[in-house]
Amino acid sequence: MRNDPVVPVPATAAPFAVVQAARTALADEPEHDRTVFLTRLDRHWPDLVTGLRAAYDGRADEVASRVVQQAASSFTQRSADLRLLDLRRHVEPDWFQSPRMLGYAAYADRFAGDLRGVVERIPYLRELGVTYLHLMPLLQPRPGPDDGGYAVMDYRRVREDLGTVEDLSALAGALRAEGISLVLDLVLNHVAAEHEWARRARAGEERYRSYFHLFGDRTEPDAFEATLPEVFPDFAPGSFTWDEQAGTWVWTTFNAWQWDLNWHNPEVFCEFADLVLFLANAGVEVLRLDAIAFLWKRLGTDCQNQPEVHALTQALRAVGRIAAPALLFKAEAIVGPQQLVPYLGVGAHAGKVSDLAYHNSAMVHVWSSLAARDARLMTTALRRFPAKPTTTAWCTYVRCHDDIGWAIDDEDAAAVGWSGPAHRAFLSDFYSGVFEGSDARGLVFQENPATGDRRISGTAASLAGVEVALERGDDALLDLAVRRLLLAHLVALGLGGVPLVWMGDELALRNDQAWADDPEHAGDNRWAHRPRMPWELAARRAVEGTLEHRVFTGLRHAVQVRAGQPTMHASAEPELLDPVNPAVLGFARRVPGSVLVALHNMSEHPQEWPASELPLEGALVDVLSGEPPEAQGGVLHLGAYEVLWLVPA
Repeated sequence: MRNDPVVPVPATAAPFAVVQAARTALADEPEHDRTVFLTRLDRHWPDLVTGLRAAYDGRADEVASRVVQQAASSFTQRSADLRLLDLRRHVEPDWFQSPRMLGYAAYADRFAGDLRGVVERIPYLRELGVTYLHLMPLLQPRPGPDDGGYAVMDYRRVREDLGTVEDLSALAGALRAEGISLVLDLVLNHVAAEHEWARRARAGEERYRSYFHLFGDRTEPDAFEATLPEVFPDFAPGSFTWDEQAGTWVWTTFNAWQWDLNWHNPEVFCEFADLVLFLANAGVEVLRLDAIAFLWKRLGTDCQNQPEVHALTQALRAVGRIAAPALLFKAEAIVGPQQLVPYLGVGAHAGKVSDLAYHNSAMVHVWSSLAARDARLMTTALRRFPAKPTTTAWCTYVRCHDDIGWAIDDEDAAAVGWSGPAHRAFLSDFYSGVFEGSDARGLVFQENPATGDRRISGTAASLAGVEVALERGDDALLDLAVRRLLLAHLVALGLGGVPLVWMGDELALRNDQAWADDPEHAGDNRWAHRPRMPWELAARRAVEGTLEHRVFTGLRHAVQVRAGQPTMHASAEPELLDPVNPAVLGFARRVPGSVLVALHNMSEHPQEWPASELPLEGALVDVLSGEPPEAQGGVLHLGAYEVLWLVPA
């Protein structure tokens, strides 16, 4: 197991033998398709082999040659409509950066029963403006607890209750016809203990034992544990599990039944290259690379964010670009800002790693600003965020399937005169509803007494105060909660990139009070914010005066307005304005010839913003309302939780 990063040797064109082998594999393809494939091979071979050399030294060229053959074989099986999509993506490579993009994330069964049910709900998605559908893990998981589907037993089968691979391909085609890209998870760091590779490793097959990190005694595990954090300290402490049948300690970062894969072994890379191509040919357009930060293990580190992770992602992406360039990668890396941007590519990897990544910090700071009624910390944190490559995009969001960890940087907090630990404790208290005056109804998840860490579960509506307002029958309180909820989504929409909506947030769904009734979920309160879609409530979105109508139409209107704003293109970075009013978050977005300024009142009290502090001059219009902003004496006025998107009139 290598402990020092390798400096890769630059690669040039693909060797003659590799090109000839690809020509042979493509012999029955039309001439223009052979030309297209070989042109892609010429373009992406350097990225492929350079990435592999950073991890596999002398075996890199051999592995590269092998996966090119996999790519050629996969290309021969790629359907005509997917080949056409590949060509369209060549013409419009920034398609996913468009202001028209809107993501939606859901569990297929909780949204629509099964994959065929999702097809029937496509009109609902189009009504909202969705162009990107992330269906949470639906590949065959292990029986019993499965970490929400992230303990995969078979990557080539769909969960039986959801359908088949053929159903998946049919769904992808139906979505594609409506301009919606299908997004699926690819769990890279681990497989279920019941996966064929793990079963064969237990049976003593050396090839498959080398797919995992196995230890005969505690010597090496103890050495690694000295610097490893615990992901689930409550129910899965430690990072190693004794397996009686295998007769070894197994590296299990997340749960005892999730075996970490040994990416130091190039055979694992080849297996996943084949899986990437398989899913691309099923019609998947974006792969969410789950737990990607954990792939490479290095003694004396936290075994996250190692250089080889980015090199191997570059190599995997190159395989996809050769055979199926319509496919994008999205990094699921919930790490600090300085560690996050490399997942989109910096330095030698710039623009060659993942195309998308979650902007977890923005999500955390939206909730922080709302609780504190103060945007200074968010302004400070986002200003310090490193710039991403202009060819990539952030995924911005208010909520997701996971808990919220209060990733507040101590230096950022100190810069505004706050204590990082104290603010994190405040946020946990506020969103669990124990802080006096809080209307939030979150649940504490994974409390760690050693660190004081308390993460929070809960739907966006329950965290925003909708649940409490309804319980009290307080219309004024409900109005503020809805304003708060919509503001949070408008921040996600305005920051740029691909804004994501978690299923039910568009209807202000509250926490599922029966989340623990399922014995498999009883120990994991994240299921409180993963309710089943109540379609009878969804129907109320068409009834004026209902909560569902107000939230759905408010969000849909903002999505439609955003689609017409060139400044919302993801290549542009938001420019944070000086917080001349601490309660107001302000940023500007610029593209050649256009500027938009977004102002957000993060409090329930009216606020002001001096017009002189705007990077705009002359008469203004708020494109959200279509009206000039309320102003008097050179000062703009914002009502409770009001958002303005200002452009020259």
